[in-house]
Amino acid sequence: MLDFLTRLRRSPFTEEQRKHLRSSAPVNSAGYDPWGLNHETTERTLRYARWLYDDYFRVETVGTENIPKGRVLLVPNHSGQLPIDGILISMAMLLEADPPRIVRGMVERWFPTIPFIGTLFIRCGQVVGDPENCVELLRREQAIMVFPEGTRGSGKTWWHRYKLQSFGTGFLRIALQTRSPIVPVAVIGGEETYPAIHNAAFLARLMGVPYFPVTPFFPLLGPVGMLPLPVRIQIRFGSPLRFMGDWDAPDDEIAEMVATVRDAVQEQLDAGLADRPRLRSLTAIAGSP
Repeated sequence: MLDFLTRLRRSPFTEEQRKHLRSSAPVNSAGYDPWGLNHETTERTLRYARWLYDDYFRVETVGTENIPKGRVLLVPNHSGQLPIDGILISMAMLLEADPPRIVRGMVERWFPTIPFIGTLFIRCGQVVGDPENCVELLRREQAIMVFPEGTRGSGKTWWHRYKLQSFGTGFLRIALQTRSPIVPVAVIGGEETYPAIHNAAFLARLMGVPYFPVTPFFPLLGPVGMLPLPVRIQIRFGSPLRFMGDWDAPDDEIAEMVATVRDAVQEQLDAGLADRPRLRSLTAIAGSP
C-alpha cells in the first residue's frame, strides 16, 4: 500500500521525458489538442493505471526497440471482451518505449458515448476511428493503434482464443497514403482475462453494444463477475513493415499486403504462446468446444 501511494505522488516521467511527450503532441492554450488529448489527465491517469500494468497484470514487453520514431501504425490482435489490450499497449508505449510515446488508439464510434469512461479515454488520447482522424494524426507524426479485427476480435468466445479474425483493409490504405510503417503487435494472456463462453446477442442489441459476453462469473456473480482475471500479460512488438504502392489500388492488391501484416501478427502470437506452454495447451483444448 505504501509503495502504491508513493507512486501516486511522483510523476512516472523524468522532466526530460515529460517535455518530449508534450512537444510531440502539442495542445492549445486551454490544454487540449483538436481531438481532446490533455496531458495533465494522461499523466494523472497513468499514475493510477500503473498498478494494473505492474502489479495486477504483471506486463512483460518484448521488442520495444522495434518501434520507429515518428509516424507509425501499431496493429495488434484484439482480445479480452474489455479494452484492456489497448490500455496495456498504450501504457507499454508510455512506460517502456524510449522515448515514451502517447498512442492514439482508434476506438469504435459508440465508445465515447459511455459516461465518464468515454471522456477519460478521449482525454488520454484515444480518437474515434475515422480515416480522416487517422491520416491527420499520422501527418503529425503520431503513433496510431488500430485493431483490424474490430469487434470480431475483442468479442471472441473462449473457443476461438488466439485465432485471428479477418482483417479490414482500411489501415493498410492509410499506411500507403501516409507512407507510415506498420508494427505488428501481439497481446498474449488477454484472452484469459475475461473468458467469454457465450455472446448474448439479444441483450447486446437491447443495450446497443456490439456484444454481451457471458462468462463463468458474469452475470452469475453480478458486478464482481465483471472484474478481469489477474492473468500475466506479455506484449510483443515485431519488426516494422513498410509497404509501397497506390493507396487506391484494387482490393486484391491491398488484400495481399494485409495478409502479410496478419501473418506477422500471428507470428508474434505464436512466439508468445511458445513462451507460455500452459496457454498454448489451453488454446489447443479450446479448439474443440
